[in-house]
Parts: sequence; C-alpha cells; structure tokens
Amino acid sequence: MNKVQISNYIIGDNEPIFVVAEIGLNHNGDIKIAKKLIDMAVKAGCQAVKYQKRTPDICVPENQKNKMRETPWGYITYLEYKKKIEFGNEEYTEIDRYCKEKNILWFASPWDIPSVDFLEGYALPCYKIASALLTDISMLERIKETRMPIILSTGMSTMEQIKKAVGILGEDNLIITHCNSSYPAPDNELNLRIIHTLKKEFDCPIGYSGHETGMIPTLIAMGMGIALVERHITLDRGMWGTDQSASLSPVGLGYICDAAKYINDYLGDGVKRVLDSEKIVMKKLRNNEK
Repeated sequence: MNKVQISNYIIGDNEPIFVVAEIGLNHNGDIKIAKKLIDMAVKAGCQAVKYQKRTPDICVPENQKNKMRETPWGYITYLEYKKKIEFGNEEYTEIDRYCKEKNILWFASPWDIPSVDFLEGYALPCYKIASALLTDISMLERIKETRMPIILSTGMSTMEQIKKAVGILGEDNLIITHCNSSYPAPDNELNLRIIHTLKKEFDCPIGYSGHETGMIPTLIAMGMGIALVERHITLDRGMWGTDQSASLSPVGLGYICDAAKYINDYLGDGVKRVLDSEKIVMKKLRNNEK
C-alpha cells in the first residue's frame, strides 16, 4: 500500500494514526474561539487542525442567498450569515502564526477555486476535499494541480463516483476517508465495514471522518486499521452552529488521541505465536508441553 507524507508524519498501515481536529466553522467567525479550539487540539495531542474556506458569493446557491435566518448577528440573509462567519486573510495569517507557535499543523477544505488560490498563499501541508465536492471535476483538477497530499472524503457518494474521483486524483499522495455526511450521523447508518471495502479497492491509506455524536464508532474504526481519523471539535456542544452537536468535547477528543497512540500496539501483526510473556505461564500450567 502507498504511504503518504504530510509534513513530518508518515500516514499508512502500521504507522501511528494521524488525528485531525476539524474546527470547520465551529469558531463562529471569532478568532478568539478559533485559538481556543487550537489549544484544545494541542492539549489532546492532535497532529493537525482543519478549517473550511469558502467564497460565499460562489458557494451559496442562488435559491438560498436571500433566505432569512436567525443568527448571533441578528435576523439576516443566509448569504450575509456566510460572509459573517468566513475568515479572511487577517484571520488565517493569525491562525498560521498561532499554529506554528503551538507546533501543530493546519490545513483546510477549499469549497471553490478562488479559495484554493487563497490557501495557496500559505505553506499548507495538504488539502482536504469535502464529500460535497467529490463529483466537482474542476475542483478535483485544481487541487490536483497543487501537487500536495490530498485527503478525499467520500460521504454521500457511490463507489463509481469515488473511483472516478480517484481516477482524476491518482492513488499516489492520496488518503481516502470513509464518511457519512449527515450531521449528526445516525449510528445505524455509519456502515464502518466500508472501511474494509475501501482498503480492498484502493492502494492508498484509508481513514475515517466521523460525524456521529459519540466516540465508540470512531474507536471501532480505529480498531479496523484506519490510518487517519478526523472529528469535528467544539468547546461546548451547546454553542450556536449546525456542526456543534456532531463534535467532540475536549474530554472526548482526549480519549481519541490517547487511543491513536496505542492502537497499533493493541492490533499487533496478526501472526499467531507463543509470546515470551506467555512462556512462563505455559511452563507453570501445561504438564504435557513438548
């Protein structure tokens, strides 16, 4: 299987699981909250934090732009809300500085081509392609042009669509993540066995991008041999925002990071043998051992 290098980390089988804390839009347009979420990820032991970058005038569908919505900034149009919550050059320059200070990687999911161009102004270690963009050929081609490692999320997609996207991106320098795009994702629809399906189909690292409310499915996915895990994080699930309820609290994120450190030790190499630690017990308990 191909392995992928993101900055100083190697992603692949028998490597430590790469943990991404998805901040997304849970900063609610506030750089102070964004920094607190970075601190949370650092304390837990994540390798990276991730954001989402959009050009609202392009990304918001025409039939949604003038719809009114109750927000922390008042009763405003959906387009106004998207502009309020979007970080620009000033905020991302500060995020870049702060992450370097805290020794944690950051990257983003660009949702349109101008956002790719914007992010190219920073020395990012990789790009994430959101599930919603898996069928957007122009975006796939533009991100491929950056020649950076790519994480491809596969929610709300058929296997045929995934194969087509991978055909454009190539399997070198690619990580594919299983994902259910519901927020939050129902437990009985997570279908974690797709992880095994993706492992058999593609010659690249397979990860898991979870949108469930708890930790157990993510821990199970880690036990299935994923190379990367991504979970949304929040300071408080009661905060305003559509993604908060599907996000991990500081305690939950800490559990995920702790498991990621030791999961390969737990899984082992799959070869059945009598271990040195067992030989003492074997001599004590077996009378007919030859």
